Amino acid sequence: MPSFIRQTVMVVFVMGCFAISGCNSHGRRDQQVFYYNQPEGIGTLDPAFAKNQPIMWATHQLYNSLMEVDQDLKIVPALAKSWTLSSDRLTYTFIIRNDVYFHDHPVFPDGKGRKMIAADVAYSLGRILNPQTASPGAWIFNGRVDSLQPFTAINDTIFQLKLKSPFPPILGILSMQYCSVIPHEVVEALGKDYGRHPCGTGPFMFKAWEEGQALIFLRNEKYFERDSAGNSLPYLDAVKISFLDNKAGEFLEFQQGRLDFMNDIDANFKDEILSRNGELKEEWKGKIILQKHPYLNTEYLGILQDSSNPLLKNSPLRLKKVRQAMSYAIDKRKMMLYLRNSIGIPAENGFVPYGLPGFNDNRPTGYVYDPAKARQLLVEAGFPGGKGLEPIKLLTIPIYAEMGAFVARQLEEVGIPVQVEAFQRGTLLEKIARQQVVFFRGSWIADYPDAENYLSVFYGKNPSPPNYTRFTMPLFDELFQKALTETNDSIRLSIYRQMDQLVINEAPVIPLWYDMAIHLVNPRVSGFYPNALNLLELRRTRKKL
Repeated sequence: MPSFIRQTVMVVFVMGCFAISGCNSHGRRDQQVFYYNQPEGIGTLDPAFAKNQPIMWATHQLYNSLMEVDQDLKIVPALAKSWTLSSDRLTYTFIIRNDVYFHDHPVFPDGKGRKMIAADVAYSLGRILNPQTASPGAWIFNGRVDSLQPFTAINDTIFQLKLKSPFPPILGILSMQYCSVIPHEVVEALGKDYGRHPCGTGPFMFKAWEEGQALIFLRNEKYFERDSAGNSLPYLDAVKISFLDNKAGEFLEFQQGRLDFMNDIDANFKDEILSRNGELKEEWKGKIILQKHPYLNTEYLGILQDSSNPLLKNSPLRLKKVRQAMSYAIDKRKMMLYLRNSIGIPAENGFVPYGLPGFNDNRPTGYVYDPAKARQLLVEAGFPGGKGLEPIKLLTIPIYAEMGAFVARQLEEVGIPVQVEAFQRGTLLEKIARQQVVFFRGSWIADYPDAENYLSVFYGKNPSPPNYTRFTMPLFDELFQKALTETNDSIRLSIYRQMDQLVINEAPVIPLWYDMAIHLVNPRVSGFYPNALNLLELRRTRKKL
């Protein structure tokens, strides 16, 4: 680590803690500080590694990308002012804002942040693809952008992106945290230490980070966005992130007003706060604001489809009628009521969740609870009453063990014996990716708001991930390619629905529920709006003191 960074860390942390401590002896106003906890910790603030929610939430405060997703899941300009698409639908030309500056940083001359230009966009996106970066986000461009010159700065305010073939979701991809714009000289000066001392253009700028204790961001006084009245954003003066790894302790901190919001509710005390219908109990009304909103996440059970895998040789799950019987045997509405306090929507339709634009009605037909139909399908598959079926292992992670037990009971009621085994998340994901698991619990969270992101999970040419089940069907693959070349949005949505229906018919997955994000919010907080990608959006948040 460069010496000036080491010196700055200690000074910055002390000054940062002091700066957000409130009204000082000279009568300076109390500052609006937003406090939240990140129990999983944060590994880096380098957006090239924004592969999970904790990193995405933090980097969203520090950086901007060319495009962003608004509250209605529409793709709108951010660092770009506008864009055009060539007639062959391969070249996007973006006009870049000329009023955006990077945060002040010791690497810059005199420590003052410089203006952001188109070359910074080209550098940032190219860095994701660079093998030396080893970004887990390289997949967003691999096989999609031109292999020779994908990113070009025409001049300081014009940037071009060239595709290998038409790909309508590319604007959504450009809104991802991976695509945040960063200054090359800071990255190159700090190397691997950049993720600990970041520099962006976002509404907040990095101030201090004490491992395992606190992370502090301060308001970017030079931020380019304004509200409808012309006031500079953000309204908050600072954000302080703590790292309590105990959910009970986090809830206590929230109760006592030392945290401004909580994401999700721990199973140990959800029944204390919520009714079965997912509403605040009477004793909590006025003390907590409950926010619930659709979240683009499908929770499901996956079933391996690779017929060449020895694990499937004698498995009854190789038979479609057995998989369909399992889909009919699970009472998803009961599961939501008793296990989830109605937080979520029973997945009785396709794999693509509710909430995506254009998917509110006319959805594919899925499976509703019908144990009689399940038993009949078992008879047709050659297992009347489950006779001849060996126990099937369902692999999950510890926090979903209760859900696994519920599924096992439901399946056993129609004659399908199931054993539930829990593994740590990393171990299970590795086993699934290597096709070492036949039956597993999974989830798919939207990377960008387009159904293609969900349907790519079943595209036969995709590896694992994302095609964890190794599903393959020539008709599905044909429709997938057709959708990507379709210029009419309505027709493309219709093709997406056909593909979703094909998946449901073949049952390589059993969708369980379409998720909802749930936030507990301090009543002093306003302008804290939910969104279907469950990003932490603080630009327009205020806090009463």
